[in-house]
Amino acid sequence: MAADQQVRRRLATIVAADVVGYSRHMDTDEVGTLARLKSMRSEVVYPETTRRSGRIVDTAGDGWLAEFASVTDALLSSIAIQDAMQERNAGLPRDARFEIRIGMNLGEVICEGDAIYGTGVNVAARLEALAPPGGICISDSVHDHMQGVPDVACDDMGEQVVKNISRPVRCYALRLEPRRRVLSGAGGSRVTPTASIAVLPFADLSSGKDQEYFADGMVEDIITALSRFRQLFVIARNSSFVFKHRAVDIRQVAVELGVRYVLEGSVRRETSRIRLTAQLIDASTGGHLWAERFDGDIADVFELQDQVTEKVVGAIEPQIRRAEIERARRKRPENLEAYDRFLQALPLVYAMRPAECAQALALFREVLDLDPRFMPAAAYAAWCHEQSVVRGWPTARPGDAEEAVRLVREVLRSDTDDENALSLAGFVLFRLSEDVDAGLRALRRATELNPNNAFVAMNAGWANIFAGDIGEAMTLLERARAVSPSDPTAFYVLSGLGMAHALQGRYDEAVALAGASAALYGDWDATYGVLTFANAHLGRLDDARAAAAKLQALLPGITVTKYKDLVRFRDPSRLAVVQEGLRLAGLPE
Repeated sequence: MAADQQVRRRLATIVAADVVGYSRHMDTDEVGTLARLKSMRSEVVYPETTRRSGRIVDTAGDGWLAEFASVTDALLSSIAIQDAMQERNAGLPRDARFEIRIGMNLGEVICEGDAIYGTGVNVAARLEALAPPGGICISDSVHDHMQGVPDVACDDMGEQVVKNISRPVRCYALRLEPRRRVLSGAGGSRVTPTASIAVLPFADLSSGKDQEYFADGMVEDIITALSRFRQLFVIARNSSFVFKHRAVDIRQVAVELGVRYVLEGSVRRETSRIRLTAQLIDASTGGHLWAERFDGDIADVFELQDQVTEKVVGAIEPQIRRAEIERARRKRPENLEAYDRFLQALPLVYAMRPAECAQALALFREVLDLDPRFMPAAAYAAWCHEQSVVRGWPTARPGDAEEAVRLVREVLRSDTDDENALSLAGFVLFRLSEDVDAGLRALRRATELNPNNAFVAMNAGWANIFAGDIGEAMTLLERARAVSPSDPTAFYVLSGLGMAHALQGRYDEAVALAGASAALYGDWDATYGVLTFANAHLGRLDDARAAAAKLQALLPGITVTKYKDLVRFRDPSRLAVVQEGLRLAGLPE
């Protein structure tokens, strides 16, 4: 007992960090990499750590271990380091960037001189491995004590089983991109929006309480119109809609989504009349910048939407030119009944499940019967067909692929400037036809029309993975992640980023990202494809086989050969690497 009593313990916040892909950097340029590592430590890591009263405990290899008495200080220091590294990486090719992963845990440590040991330290090191490049992963103990850190929100990664830790660790990924509010613009230029806004779901005040889909559709159109102004950082629909049916504090919403302004309102629709109310709030002060009520005939619904957009833009950013406001107006459907059914179909298609997809397809067909020139309905109908064909859903029918291609060719022949329609047309064409170049052109056109559209960026990101432009794919997927930080379909982005890293041989990063994707949604087949072949190439065959079993459960009959049709890589060498990993995991030929 006497010896045990001499062991000194204390509670500390432990930060573990390392450089992503350090061995690759050293293999390319040993002298230059070592110089950059020393520069980073002396100019960024040491100053930001000591400024927040932290202590560097160890600097072995390419990483470091730091200790803080305060969770808030540890978080602010780590965020400052990641922000500084983002600035240092600006303008550099992705392969030349020094990207840091940081893990953080609050726990008891054993002290021996200046060194610290124990499970508290080990957990921080394991969380560092789960963090994405440029990201910070924290334990639940840190999460419970982070109230003092402003403008930072988290994504729950669930409980993670980590090496040499007896119990699962609940962890969270800090959401840093919305804080920075820096997006990559079309063509690779950097665009720094002058203001940021989230549009919350409008309340349905109709007497029958049966117009919620209509209110949601109006909000989606307003979000799309606002997002076309490059000066505005507009949170995507799927992220703002997580607050639906919730009593919310506007300031907390702004913190979670990383925005300054919030637009909220209501819709009342009675027979042929509609009343729309909206108010714009400066979340930093809680003050109302503007509020107004709009009344009109249902036939005036698009004009009412335009008026709201115009008023919001005018209140936030007076210098936005009238010409840009005019460009935000899209071609509208000529038949209002068609528009109504289109709005009913959208939440069904976004569910990305067989039954709902079939219901959405039926509604889109009704829309096209009423208004054959309404191209968004044609594009979404084609997407329904594509999902059924590629995923092998039981709802798939002979001729679905051909019908999808026919529909998207109609979209591309039209004069539509609806970026969602063009994006889906390009994606479907890329996936189901041999005319992949036309598909990529449509996707590029969609991103040029609206660089702030997360849905467009996701589709273009995945298409670029298949096409082989991994750098562009990662830029697009990171942009989608920034614009839509609370998106329920974030698993789609994370699995794409995991695939992109895996195709560049960064298997550790790929497994971490795909693991985060699986924690958000456990039934996305692409996630388990990445986990299967990436773990296999790392020699983690038990994990690879477990992922392969899940992949086979989601895609009955999947084989190494059939996987080629699922991914459709243009570069045979990339497909060979993936298929080799699948074979190592035991997937049948």
